[in-house]
Amino acid sequence: MTNTTNTNEPEKKEDKKLADDAIRIGSEARSFISRLLDIRPDTDRESTLEAVKKDISFKGHNAWILIFSIFVASIGLNVGSTAVIIGAMLISPLMGPIVGIGMSVGINDVETLKRSLVNLGIMVGLSVLTATLYFFISPFKGENAELMGRTYPTILDVLVALFGGLALIVGKTKKGTIASVILGVAIATALMPPLCTVGYGIANAKWDYAAGALYLFSINAVFIALSTFLVVKLLGFPLVRYANSKRRRRTAQIASAVAIIVMIPSIILFVNLLRKTVFEAQADSFVNDHVMYDGTEIIKFNRDYDSKVISVYMIGEQVPEKTINTWRDQLLNIEPLKNAKLVIHQGMGQGEDINVLSTQLRSGILEDLYVKNQEALEDKDKRIQLLENELSKYQASGFSFVDISKEAKVNYENIEQIGYSNEISTNFSKIDTLPTFTVQWNSEVSGKDLRQQQQKFGEWLKLRLKLDTLAIKNIR
Repeated sequence: MTNTTNTNEPEKKEDKKLADDAIRIGSEARSFISRLLDIRPDTDRESTLEAVKKDISFKGHNAWILIFSIFVASIGLNVGSTAVIIGAMLISPLMGPIVGIGMSVGINDVETLKRSLVNLGIMVGLSVLTATLYFFISPFKGENAELMGRTYPTILDVLVALFGGLALIVGKTKKGTIASVILGVAIATALMPPLCTVGYGIANAKWDYAAGALYLFSINAVFIALSTFLVVKLLGFPLVRYANSKRRRRTAQIASAVAIIVMIPSIILFVNLLRKTVFEAQADSFVNDHVMYDGTEIIKFNRDYDSKVISVYMIGEQVPEKTINTWRDQLLNIEPLKNAKLVIHQGMGQGEDINVLSTQLRSGILEDLYVKNQEALEDKDKRIQLLENELSKYQASGFSFVDISKEAKVNYENIEQIGYSNEISTNFSKIDTLPTFTVQWNSEVSGKDLRQQQQKFGEWLKLRLKLDTLAIKNIR
């Protein structure tokens, strides 16, 4: 018994030593991470508060800068230029009132909150008015990817606004100025394009575009303000002091109410967008991995989160109802899709004509073909027109203008310029098309020599082109 105790004693000491080492390593790791991520020592609270309050106001220089940047961003959206849009974001002063709202709620500053809300309203109104004016007078009314991408928020927009807002306020609280952080957040959170898209929707009476873009802007603004509020609270910014204790309590209650009003809808929205994103991703994955049958091909598919319907358009062999039911059973095993309805649209058989396909499938095919090929057809038309224009420069009436011009210069060195066109003329009884050459001669050639060369050139040209009638306009 004694021997067993003595044998276990070194093992216990070794275990205790390992435990002590683990505790020490864990403590050192926590200390390292704390020193690495702690921003409190470099936080300048007073300068931050002063800088945020200074950026809230929208008048004078800030108002004009906003107007000009909105014009630039609207042009970028109009022509689909990402570079122009980014340039507009770099000069836009949109962040001030939004950060002011988050900070004022965090420190119970009602006066600053009022100023921020008023200036935010001015900012949105001025931006939308400017964008509406531009798109109203702009001759380019077409849509493009840059405009369409700003008509509804996604979960990625929420995450970008949240983390972008955190980066912005953390950058502002650091001693000194981190301009690159502020500019980077201005680009990433993309506050300007949605406001410009609101103007586009109003100018072109596309109210769903305007509403969706305003919704996207609101989401970005709310989450930037929310990020500011959280950082101000975590960094322990001093609360505004009021001499009247009753007013202080009332102010704190108002600030808390505003924070709750902002946070609760934001959380609900985040959860809903997350569910929608998961639903769409799982639906895409399900169709690609499970909906397949020999002799058939999926033409297109879409999924609607609101109606919970996944529609698949197929062509080829008829898929048995038993197979479709198997797909529906598999759908029930996927948690985000268990309440979804799978609808299969298909033709009657591989050898059938398109006219006997179901109405839904035919409309799906036609829509898909139109969307995919319209741009390609327009591009081909432009290329054909360009080639025809280029060809007309070098070839006319069955002869090569380039060759004729080279031979003319070799034979008649006093020719300085030569042109060709088909001139349409009429004597009011008939219309005729006459090949016409315009020749510019050296002004230093004497009159007699010039007339001889002009006559000789005309005879040579008729013989060379084998034309009985043509016109030559000589210019000195």
